[in-house]
Amino acid sequence: MNFTLHVWRQEKSSNKGEFKTYEVSNIDADTSILELLDELNIELIEKGEDAIVFDHDCREGICGSCALVINGHPHGKRKATTTCQTYMRDYADQRELWIEPWRAESFPVIKDLSVDRSAFDRIIQSGGYISVHTGSAPDANSILVEKNNSDQAFDAANCIGCGACVAVCPNSSATLFVGAKVAHLDWLPQGNIESKERAKNMSQTMINEGFGMCSNQRFCSKACPKEISLKVIQKLNKIVR
Repeated sequence: MNFTLHVWRQEKSSNKGEFKTYEVSNIDADTSILELLDELNIELIEKGEDAIVFDHDCREGICGSCALVINGHPHGKRKATTTCQTYMRDYADQRELWIEPWRAESFPVIKDLSVDRSAFDRIIQSGGYISVHTGSAPDANSILVEKNNSDQAFDAANCIGCGACVAVCPNSSATLFVGAKVAHLDWLPQGNIESKERAKNMSQTMINEGFGMCSNQRFCSKACPKEISLKVIQKLNKIVR
């Protein structure tokens, strides 16, 4: 398989970036997008050029660090899939790929395809935790949790904080991310006590970090690789009120 790649290159956030075009050939259909960039980087290094900077870690769809927009779709066109699980066979009907970083003011470009998502960390620091006394771990069965609540908490906790919801939102809103973090603790008795304070603090930090407000476009849930439900936003709004 042969492809023409248009890859976003940017030295740093203060510099103006642009797309650079590269030709790649004889690519196996089972090659992932990240492996494709690895192969391209080998060629660039051999030519004495700078390698393309991009984020990655587990390459198993767990960590969410592989944050790329491919042909306008965060993580690629497949539903419920991270970039590292996107393969060239998924683009067998296309020969041009436009690869760029998350587009959001709150996610400034570090270099090329890598962006600074530490704003998410600061949102978590503002309330994404439970205040409890430290010491020996309590028995797992000492606090009973209803099955329905535990299932919903687990579903919300699936959020990997990749930022696809922000990248796809016209307002660059992080409401789905905040909603998931607030909801998964609220559905548990240990976290329910601080719900209102947590929701207000995390929502305010989201605004302070420059993320936009939710305008009910609903693109976020569709782009989410873990398919976080919009009901976490409904729960967040209910708690904040």
